[in-house]
Amino acid sequence: MADSYTIKTAQQHFSSVVQEATDHPVTITKQGRAVAVMMSIERMEAIAETMEILADPKAMSAIRRHREGKATYHPVSVLEEL
Repeated sequence: MADSYTIKTAQQHFSSVVQEATDHPVTITKQGRAVAVMMSIERMEAIAETMEILADPKAMSAIRRHREGKATYHPVSVLEEL
C-alpha cells in the first residue's frame, strides 16, 4: 500500500492502513495537506523516550562526554555491588 492516504481512503481501508502503520508511519491528508500521522505504539513510545532523554540535562551531558571520549566505563559486574 501507499505511505499517504486521504482521510476518505484511510476510512475505507482502515484495517489495512492500521496494519501498514505497524511497519512505518502513514500520513493522512486532507485537501492535499498532511494533517495527521498514524504509527505503531512502539514507535510512539520510542519517540517519547527519546524526547525525555533529550530533555534530561544529565543524560545529555553523559552523551556529550561519551562522544568526546571522556566517558568512564565500568564492567557490568559493578551492578551486582549496588
